[in-house]
Amino acid sequence: MRKCIGIILLIIIAWGILTSLQTMPFGVSRAKVANHYINNGKDETGAANIVTSVVINYRAFDTLGEVTVLFLSAIGLGAVLATIKTREKRDTEKASLILSTGCRFLFPPIILFGAYIFIHGHLTPGGGFQGGAIIASAFLLMYLGCHGEKRLNDRCSTFSESLGGLAFVIIGLIGLAVGTHYFLNNFMPLGKFNTLLSAGVIPIIYIAIGFKVGAELSKIIDLLMEES
Repeated sequence: MRKCIGIILLIIIAWGILTSLQTMPFGVSRAKVANHYINNGKDETGAANIVTSVVINYRAFDTLGEVTVLFLSAIGLGAVLATIKTREKRDTEKASLILSTGCRFLFPPIILFGAYIFIHGHLTPGGGFQGGAIIASAFLLMYLGCHGEKRLNDRCSTFSESLGGLAFVIIGLIGLAVGTHYFLNNFMPLGKFNTLLSAGVIPIIYIAIGFKVGAELSKIIDLLMEES
């Protein structure tokens, strides 16, 4: 059953890639493409941040590949650490009072700030990768300050990672089936420019990336802290 599902998914992805390649303009100079992004990015994507319009709209499929690379890195690290059967016990020095107290007070604001970064990625500099990295830094601070008293919940981490990746792929497939048949096509209304509810699917994709990147980086930190 799993093999059949895997084959079906590969066929869908291959079909999406071939469909996108057929409509891709080859032979266009880089200057012409860059000028198109600068002159038409705001009107075509509705994003105030032109970098966001390029990363999440024009080359969104490439961004999906970057997220996949991070996912494979987390799996590879877990597989490598799983082969180490014997762990030497080490005497570690406890965190200072300032660090142990600060981690408890700073953890919620850092999480909130990371969420703010990827929710407003289409309006201000930032986005899913930056917001996810900030969220992961909150868990790193917790590990350093709480000295192993608190750990990342594996179920919540796996759920957030899977939900973010699944949302990314589903939005891409919907865009492929609607409109001009582009994978990750911006099929939603662009809304009012420079407002939170604007830029179509871009904010949704950034939220999905933020959850996925934050969960994956936090899991990598958790694995490394467990090993050390």
